[in-house]
Amino acid sequence: MNRREAISAVGFLVGGTVIGAQAFLTGCSSKPEGPSSTGLLTNDQISFMNEVGETILPTTPSSPGAKEAKVGEFMDIMLKDCYSPADQKIFMDGIATLDKASESKYDKSFVKLKPEEKHELLLTVDAEASKYKDSKKTDDPENHYYSMMKQLTLLGYFTSEIGATKALNHVAVPGHYEACVPLKPGQKAWS
Repeated sequence: MNRREAISAVGFLVGGTVIGAQAFLTGCSSKPEGPSSTGLLTNDQISFMNEVGETILPTTPSSPGAKEAKVGEFMDIMLKDCYSPADQKIFMDGIATLDKASESKYDKSFVKLKPEEKHELLLTVDAEASKYKDSKKTDDPENHYYSMMKQLTLLGYFTSEIGATKALNHVAVPGHYEACVPLKPGQKAWS
């Protein structure tokens, strides 16, 4: 191999590496703002679940709400990766059921309701979920759609950076282990 062939081969390898690196690194680029579906939910359904989550855990003066923690996107990933097809179907059907309940009670879709109307509707659905759990038969599905939505909202929120650091007390570098630490009245729980 002469010098010209060697330089050409090295140039080809380095060029291929750089081109390949660019294609590889595009996976590391920042995501656009707003919801983006990576699983089973559409972007509208992710926004819908953010509204449900925000109603369950609203923004308060001391901490951001579930919408800011992007629980809808979390639910989408968890639903796709961790739930059985039967539970996925219950959840997906539950989105439609919740929106139909909103339409029949308020003549508006859930996302267009006032916060107090959303809260009232979810209290009704939560009571329905409790009743379902207490009276379900052995051949009925294990989960009620709203129970799954509520569980995923809590899990997504309190395992997010926002939930763990702003809604709960958080010490980034804790000291020694203390098994029992009393909380003062009004103090946040520890993350």
